[in-house]
Amino acid sequence: MINPLRHGIVTAPILFAMEEFPQLRNVVDQLDKDPTNVDTVLEYLGKKGIQRTRELAMEHASLAAAAIGSLPETEDEDVKRSRRALIDLTHRVITRNK
Repeated sequence: MINPLRHGIVTAPILFAMEEFPQLRNVVDQLDKDPTNVDTVLEYLGKKGIQRTRELAMEHASLAAAAIGSLPETEDEDVKRSRRALIDLTHRVITRNK
């Protein structure tokens, strides 16, 4: 999460944290001048940004699984296997650590 920031890329966890804690924007803006602010950013991320990002990911994963589940029934084993793989993928995306 911090690596993208070092390159000027603001990700969803940072955006959510800045929404909750507006003062974080100044810290992020100064990150290139004062890299020691990384600890401050991580502290804010732990408070809200990461949690909201996980919630958003889980919501989208549920929607994806529901969409896959709503597809017409089929007897084609390849199609069934593909659908199971897609549902597995939605689960892996939200449970992975990195």
